[in-house]
Amino acid sequence: MSSKKWYEYFVSVEGENKPAEGLNPFGGQPGAGDAASAIAQIASQVQAPVAAAPPPPPAKFSSAAATVMSGAATTFEDIYNAADIQQPSHGYTILKVSEMLQSEHIRQMPAEVKKGSILVALDAAGVKIQEVIQDAIRRDQALDGFERVRLKSVEDLEARKLDENKKIQDALDKYVAEQKARLQANLDEVAKQKESFAAWRIQKQLEEQRIADCVSYFVAENPISTAANPQPQVKPVS
Repeated sequence: MSSKKWYEYFVSVEGENKPAEGLNPFGGQPGAGDAASAIAQIASQVQAPVAAAPPPPPAKFSSAAATVMSGAATTFEDIYNAADIQQPSHGYTILKVSEMLQSEHIRQMPAEVKKGSILVALDAAGVKIQEVIQDAIRRDQALDGFERVRLKSVEDLEARKLDENKKIQDALDKYVAEQKARLQANLDEVAKQKESFAAWRIQKQLEEQRIADCVSYFVAENPISTAANPQPQVKPVS
């Protein structure tokens, strides 16, 4: 890899950022228009077909998803590692290119100048743009794969909790029904005893009246309580 800083391939000329004159990253003799033609050549690589990288197996994310479900944080780097995305020896990943695009050296440049700057830097480092795009695809597929695993984890959790809640609700309904039955049984028992007491009271009043009628033959003031005379004046017996 060239020791020259990637942003040094561009210089400011008359207030406009443009490729350095005479730059020929493909080798050969520098000359007028070499920089522009070099960038055009490199840029044409972007149009080349990029084979899709195989998606990472979802099983790779199971432990990472379990970590998230337990409340611990999982970083994007953890996801990329779980997908076995290796750091290339040249160091130019899509994340590195993203950092380069945000560099103060080209951040304010027009889009085409940014594109040319990155392509020239990659070419100087011996890196094909397809490699970077492949890296982007792998990372995107890793994120999508992890999303699917996490979604399934959430859906499985929801299914388990819904089943658990149903069992709890069934138990709660059964308990409420049992307690309502006990409440009703208590009310029924009280009503039954009240009814029984009312019937007995009628019989008691009849009995008292029978006794009072008998006693009335022998006293001037009847000492027997009855329904008509519940609190008679009782005189001491002489």
